[in-house]
Amino acid sequence: MRKAVTTVLASLLLVTSLVGCGAKETPSAKPAEGGQQPAAQQSAPKSGGKLTLYSPNAAEVNNPIIKEFQDRTGIEVQLISGGTGDLLKRVQAEAANPLGDVFWAGGADSLEAYKKYFEPYKTKEYDNLAPEYVDKNNVWTPFAALPMIIMYNKELVKEGEEPKGWNDLLDPKWKGKIAFADPAKSGSSYTQLITMLTANGKDNGWGFVKKFVQNLDGKVLSGSGLVYKGVADKEFALGVTLEEAALRYVEGGAKVGIIYPSEGTSAVPDGCAIIKGAKNMDQAKQFIDFLVSKDVQSLIQKEFKRRSVRKDAEVVQGIAQAKDIKLVDYDFDWAASKKDENIKRFGKIVTGQE
Repeated sequence: MRKAVTTVLASLLLVTSLVGCGAKETPSAKPAEGGQQPAAQQSAPKSGGKLTLYSPNAAEVNNPIIKEFQDRTGIEVQLISGGTGDLLKRVQAEAANPLGDVFWAGGADSLEAYKKYFEPYKTKEYDNLAPEYVDKNNVWTPFAALPMIIMYNKELVKEGEEPKGWNDLLDPKWKGKIAFADPAKSGSSYTQLITMLTANGKDNGWGFVKKFVQNLDGKVLSGSGLVYKGVADKEFALGVTLEEAALRYVEGGAKVGIIYPSEGTSAVPDGCAIIKGAKNMDQAKQFIDFLVSKDVQSLIQKEFKRRSVRKDAEVVQGIAQAKDIKLVDYDFDWAASKKDENIKRFGKIVTGQE
């Protein structure tokens, strides 16, 4: 994928996003109340066994997918939820004795930054995936494309005064009214940080970030789930978040809107990866194959308005098409290799050390 992400994403967006933060462990996943079930109920040989998942995903996405996987395979799933950053650090800390089997999901650039803790695996569905999204080393497998957007509350933002792009977030009238998560804890927030840096040019990007942080007025949130919820609940007028998270509120009737920044945005996929030394390796591989299967990918399009990473994905109505979305030249390799450095620099800006 690498820099090719930008040039080919536009075409893939035509065919046609997911993160949340929590802090709980459950012995097995339960379906969400009134939760959706995958469209196709394919039969598959049940294999049994156990699988431990580390996931920053929202419960409404995790629950129906995990339940269907358990029903099909007989594999008992233990779900451990948390922020992307915290869970990746957990994987790192447990490297000598892995307690998890699969990390699902999190920005692919975040997974790439921790690639030495993951076991390469080429999914059986590999040939059905759009080549622009796959990792050439198969350390991680893409799950869905994630356009980054600005979400706003229509009751707090007057019609005609909506920001059009990233630079509009620097307007003093929005000081203290912008929701943004800590990139050290949220994988999607890290991708958003790099997206804003790129949109403003790497030479001038950090100058933009300093002004942006000043306009946050000390309000850096601990998880990405607090961003879209904060905007919907009128705690913040604006929020930098994921397309799919905002779309869930739009479809639910909330008075919120979506802005695709005029300077350009990114649509880096989130991914899934097998933890190196996983104790349930066969079950982990089955889960990866399951996530990118045609019916599960169809489910995330129809029920969650996420953008599939398969070549044969159907066109989804109700989401912006490629012609309406300008993409930045997102440097995936740089974002992954410089993650620690970039997060430390952001932290210094927040604490006033830079």
